[in-house]
Amino acid sequence: MTEFTESDRRTLLAACCLAAFITPLMSTMMNLSLTGLGEYFGEGSHNLGYVNSSFLLASAVFLVPFAKIGDIIGKRRVFLIGNAIIAVASVIGMLAPDFWTVVVSRALIGVGSAAVVCMSLSMITDVYPLGMRGMALGMNTTCVYIGLAIGPVVGGILNDSLGWQSLFAIVVPMSVGAILLMLRFRHEIRPDAGGSLDYKGSVLYALAILLAMGGMISLPEVWAVACVVVGVVLVAFFAYSQSRSPNSVLDVGLFRNRMFAGSCISAFISYAASYCLAFFMALYLQNLMGFSAMYAGLIMLAQSLVQVVFTIYFGRMSDRMADPRTLPVIGMAIITVGLSTLVFYTVDTPLWMVIVTLVLVGFGFSVFSTPNTSAIMSSVPREMTAEASAMVSVMRQTGMLVSMGVAMTLIAVIMGSADNLAMGNHEEFIQVVRTAFSICTVLGIAGIVLSMMGRRKHTDE
Repeated sequence: MTEFTESDRRTLLAACCLAAFITPLMSTMMNLSLTGLGEYFGEGSHNLGYVNSSFLLASAVFLVPFAKIGDIIGKRRVFLIGNAIIAVASVIGMLAPDFWTVVVSRALIGVGSAAVVCMSLSMITDVYPLGMRGMALGMNTTCVYIGLAIGPVVGGILNDSLGWQSLFAIVVPMSVGAILLMLRFRHEIRPDAGGSLDYKGSVLYALAILLAMGGMISLPEVWAVACVVVGVVLVAFFAYSQSRSPNSVLDVGLFRNRMFAGSCISAFISYAASYCLAFFMALYLQNLMGFSAMYAGLIMLAQSLVQVVFTIYFGRMSDRMADPRTLPVIGMAIITVGLSTLVFYTVDTPLWMVIVTLVLVGFGFSVFSTPNTSAIMSSVPREMTAEASAMVSVMRQTGMLVSMGVAMTLIAVIMGSADNLAMGNHEEFIQVVRTAFSICTVLGIAGIVLSMMGRRKHTDE
């Protein structure tokens, strides 16, 4: 086994933290530019949902294959390739002549992010021993939350002063910086060097996710319902075929581990319940409360600042917990309480109520996220960290897609074709919000129950 020095660990963590900062920064910046983007290209709120959904869908499709590819050709190499894709795709987005080119560029960024995210978690787990892992994962997650925190502010300022194109432009030097940092980490981690990729399994997985999640974000169209059904059937067939394959792209046996299975499912539910919050909040603050993109971003900063302040603390605490499920259960409960407040929103909800919602959800995620991720990554042997990391990300991304699917379906059903927010349909928009977060609250309650699944023991062999 390779012995890593403290300098190696710091260099790797710095590269992974910078990369972890980029994706949420881009996501929250784009949320604040949705109104401007819609006005620029003449698109309504339903189509604007594809700006984020295309990223999530592409990311979910490539996560599992990239995890296996990283094991074969090297995790460091896949990390570098992923950042290069993000940089190139950002240039495409910056120069986009039409709305759907923006959507395509976001999808390409999703492909690059799939490589970066699953390799980052996996490599951190590989080089940090169990007693230091929660701290390292906490720092990585904190960088995610810093990106979430400053994204609305930076995005609002750039959108108001330079236009939505500038949001893509600032990603390029950060991706290059992550590449330069990772080049200083001289070790390559290849647990399956000389192995081969299950191409049939990879294609089957990609097709299953593409149909199921692609259909989800296009509901309630009849063809979308058919895609979801076929996709779910293919997911089941993929799981069956992988269990019988000697060269599987994903070891589905991981889900026999109660800790792993319970933590993954609770991660999925946490994002399915909460991801559409940023989408709805950006539209609510700008269109119903009348704030500019910059001021809306400053308000939304409340959630991310709370997450930045408390995430490392709870990451360190998770290293000392006898039962790794305790903090995720508490965190999920707080998230659910925060989401339930949106059920009571009106067209003139006071600003203090909005801030209470954001603070509750932010604090809940600071308690939930890192301890839950640490529980997942510490429940598998070292040689399976890439697959475990991929599943963390798959659960997160598919959860986000389900959340956006619910949001976009409700907009289509309740608001119909009149999905451009105006004074005449504010009540319909509030009905969408209330319905969406009634569903999200029920999901959160289910997540609390599932977060209790698992054993009291880590696996670090």
